[in-house]
Amino acid sequence: MPNHLDTLETRDATAREAALMAALPQHLAQAATRSAAVAEQLAGVDTTTICNRAALATLPVIRKHELLERQKASRASGHDPFGGFSAIGWTGLQRAQGARRVYQSPGPIYEPEGCAADYWRSARAMAAAGFAAGDLVHNTFSYHLTPGAWIMEAGAHALGCTVIPAGVGNTEQQLAAIADLRPHAYAGTPSFLRILVEKAEEAGQKLTITKALVSGEAFPPSLRDWLAERGIQAYQAYATADAGLIAYETSAREGLVLDEGIFLEIVRPGTGDPVPDGEVGEVVVTVLNPDYPLVRFGTGDLSAVLPGPCPSGRTNTRIKGWMGRADQTTKVRGMFVHPGQVQDVLKRFPQLVKGRLVVSGEMANDQMTLSVECATLDANTEAAIGHAVREVTKLRADVVRVSVGSLPNDGKVIEDARSYQ
Repeated sequence: MPNHLDTLETRDATAREAALMAALPQHLAQAATRSAAVAEQLAGVDTTTICNRAALATLPVIRKHELLERQKASRASGHDPFGGFSAIGWTGLQRAQGARRVYQSPGPIYEPEGCAADYWRSARAMAAAGFAAGDLVHNTFSYHLTPGAWIMEAGAHALGCTVIPAGVGNTEQQLAAIADLRPHAYAGTPSFLRILVEKAEEAGQKLTITKALVSGEAFPPSLRDWLAERGIQAYQAYATADAGLIAYETSAREGLVLDEGIFLEIVRPGTGDPVPDGEVGEVVVTVLNPDYPLVRFGTGDLSAVLPGPCPSGRTNTRIKGWMGRADQTTKVRGMFVHPGQVQDVLKRFPQLVKGRLVVSGEMANDQMTLSVECATLDANTEAAIGHAVREVTKLRADVVRVSVGSLPNDGKVIEDARSYQ
């Protein structure tokens, strides 16, 4: 069983679930005492009862736009720049040690870095990609404001690797450093790795890089194979600045395996309702991080759970990887329509299995059609569904019955099929 970081990856799945659920109530209780935002999120909740996935699913989901809005409001009033979500500051007032660094992600959203070794847990993904003690890692993520480079550097150091802090751009200078220092490992986006390879080939330079951990953008199999043809085995990691490592690729090349310290749920976009395994939905995570205790954090990314364990011997849940964005909010006739509104309509009619709102026509001549999966649909119910759409969205939609199981499994609740010509 190659490249396992520790025995946690191969433990019995039932034992893993029991350990995570045993830790969850205490984590939530501590988070509510140290994070004002989490205290508000869990107001009135007896955290001792949140000891299984059904109970966890009753808690509100915090999405990125809410985190951004709360941070902005808090900063505007001269208060905590983290909006109450962080349990640490940089003055050390809340803990013996404050944040080691503070980062700015697009939005802007500010994230603290705690003092724990391998704070984002990226070493697990690096080990799966073949990184090992003594490797020299060429790290091309940005070191400026955003945490991407630091996420990779922390994992590399945890494994005993040395890092070249290359950052982004300056391709010729980077190729010169690679030629002089001869690193065997790369961390960065897959597209920049391709640029380095192509520029090296044009210059007649043979790269010494043979392994890579890539992230930050889609990594199609065609590019993976293109790199492999040039002697580079590249694996992908799915991580965010807020949650750290969520899942990572293994030598099996079958989806991504979840990190050991994370609770993952796949929910219907715009809601907090978990979908059945295999159905595409939004990735929601709860991470056992006492410094930045995000609870049911909606990443805005789409994915789905894969059945069965990983052939690499890892026993944790697998997901398909990044499958697009979950935020499908659409403006129709001057009004925003949200996925949550579509779900509100569907919930009023238990006989509806699934639904999809399609916006068609041309801009300024929008048409909405709500396709609903159900066995039968009489005229009265069809009219009632149409009335519910108007009540919830203030817009009219045609209602069309489709057979159960016929709507695409792509996570879309709203499809914008308009012509923008």
